Amino acid sequence: MAKSLNLSPSPSTPTLSFSSSSKYSTLLKTPTTLSFPLSRHHSHSHSLTVRSSSSSATTTATPTSATSSNQFRVDILSESLPYIQKFRGKTVVVKYGGAAMKQPELKASVVSDLVLLSCVGLRPVLVHGGGPEINHWLKLLNIEPLFHEGLRVTDAKTMEIVSMVLVGKVNKDLVSLINKAGATAVGLSGMDGRLLMAKPTHNSAKLGFVGEVARVDPTILQPLVNNGHIPVIASVAADELGQSYNINADTVAGEVAAALGAEKLILLTDVAGILENKDDPGSLVREIDIKGVKKLIEEKKVGGGMIPKVNCCVASLSQGVRTASIIDGRVQHSLLHEIMSEEGIGTMITG
Repeated sequence: MAKSLNLSPSPSTPTLSFSSSSKYSTLLKTPTTLSFPLSRHHSHSHSLTVRSSSSSATTTATPTSATSSNQFRVDILSESLPYIQKFRGKTVVVKYGGAAMKQPELKASVVSDLVLLSCVGLRPVLVHGGGPEINHWLKLLNIEPLFHEGLRVTDAKTMEIVSMVLVGKVNKDLVSLINKAGATAVGLSGMDGRLLMAKPTHNSAKLGFVGEVARVDPTILQPLVNNGHIPVIASVAADELGQSYNINADTVAGEVAAALGAEKLILLTDVAGILENKDDPGSLVREIDIKGVKKLIEEKKVGGGMIPKVNCCVASLSQGVRTASIIDGRVQHSLLHEIMSEEGIGTMITG
C-alpha cells in the first residue's frame, strides 16, 4: 500500500494530506470532505481536511486517533492562553439582542460562550432587550406596536406588557438557560437594588414611558461578579416616583459597563460592524478610535440605527471603559471570536 504525507506550503490555508491506495477507499465510499482547524494566529487559517471519492483512492488524513484528537484540543487551549490571561478577572459587559435572541442555535451559542468565559475567569455581565418578544405579546393582546423615529411608543398599557415580557419572561428564560449550561446566573431589572434610576426622554410627549439612564448604582452587581455569578439585566427601570420606563438596551449596557469599570463592552447586532462603505460588506472597519468614528458620522458613512450604537460605545469609552466592540451576532460563537482572537470579528472602538 502506497502512502504519502504532504504539508501544503500555502500560507493562507495549509492542509495536512495523506494518500492511500486501498485502505481508506474502502472506508469512505462516497465523496467526503471534513475540515478541522489546526491552529489560528492572526489572519492565518490552518485546517486538516479529509477528501474521499469512490472513483479515487486519494484521501486526506483526519484526526481519528485519540492522540490526534487530544493534541487538537491541547493546541486550541494553548493558543487561547494569552487571551485568557489578558481578560482573566476583568469585567466584560455584553448587550444581547437581534438575531442572536431570535434563533435557537444562536441563543445556545451566546449562552455557551458566556459560560465558557465565566469558567476561565472572566466576569461577564449580560444586558438584554426583547423587541420581537414584546411585539409578539402585544399582537396576542391585540395591541398594535407603534414606533416614532425608531423608538417604541410606550403608553401605560404597553409599558405593563414590556415589564411583563422583559422582566418576567425573557430575563428568566436566559437565566434558566445559563444555569442549565453550568454557570450561575442572577436575573435583575433596573429596579432591583436601585441598579438603574430612570428619567423620561426629552421627547416623552411623543414616546410616552421611554426613558434614559439618570444614574447607575452598581452596589448590587459587585458581589455577584466578584463571586463568579453572571448578572442578567433587563433594560427596564423606574424613576424617583416609581414610574417604570422602557430604556434602550444598548444605552443600559454602556452605562453599566462604565459604572463597573469594565474592560470591554460588546454589542451583539445584526450587522458585521461599522462599514466604511455601507454598500460594501468587505469594507469592515476592524479598529478605530473615538476621533475616527466621529469623523465617519460627520461624513455620513455611519447612519441610521448604527448611530445610537456608536454613540453608546463612545459614551462608555469616555467614562473609562477600555474598548467597545460592535460585532455580528448572526455568527455562532462570535463572542469567543471577538475576545479570544487577535483580529476579532467586528469593529473595535478604542478610547
